[in-house]
Amino acid sequence: MRKILIIGATSAIAQATAKLFAQQHHALFLVGRDADKLEAIAADLKVRGAHQVDYTTLDLNEFDKHSAMLEEAYTRLEGLDTVLIAHGILDDQKAGEQDYAKAEQALRTNFLSVVSLLTPIANRLEKQHYGCIAVISSVAGDRGRQSNYIYGTAKGALTLFLQGLRNRLHPANVCVLTIKPGFVDTPMTASLKKGALWAEPESIARGIYRAIEKRKNSVYLPWFWWIIMTVIRHIPEPIFKRMKL
Repeated sequence: MRKILIIGATSAIAQATAKLFAQQHHALFLVGRDADKLEAIAADLKVRGAHQVDYTTLDLNEFDKHSAMLEEAYTRLEGLDTVLIAHGILDDQKAGEQDYAKAEQALRTNFLSVVSLLTPIANRLEKQHYGCIAVISSVAGDRGRQSNYIYGTAKGALTLFLQGLRNRLHPANVCVLTIKPGFVDTPMTASLKKGALWAEPESIARGIYRAIEKRKNSVYLPWFWWIIMTVIRHIPEPIFKRMKL
């Protein structure tokens, strides 16, 4: 039985992944901002077969409360071996271009808050010499594009941070999984026009579950984004800077 901490548990992808964990009778500790949603999600997961479900509310931009939350999760679960970090915001690129405070908020939520969480988590798992840390980054971090380069900067920095953390924790038998979804149809992207490349949260969740079980290093979800981003990364800069992406 896994003892799993899910941070950003009210997100669509996190909820769908938690359902798969519940079906395998794992123990779960959920973290999010909305108490009513967490209560409803916890009740659903118990019905689906979770061995145990506890939760706590937290604004993840309150960095000074991260360590206390981790201690609570560890106590409630009587240990910890798997962490899924799934929170984030899709910021307004145009607003961030005009107002540094808005850009800073996007970077703080999508990158710095995750670093603040990963620091005590990594230290704990490193000491116990086992575990898995799975973090949702994005294909947006693979190359800066004019349409979302603030969001992409945060995710690109997160991907690089996870690479270093993976290198550090490998000798301690701790898996660090970087999850790079493409377009996903969730409440966060409700205002965006959908197309053929869009995936459902349930599809992404299945990919996350498999990647955790196989202790993967990095995974693009759906898989075809690996091909798309390989092409985009290799477009020469003199051509790329003229493209409307």
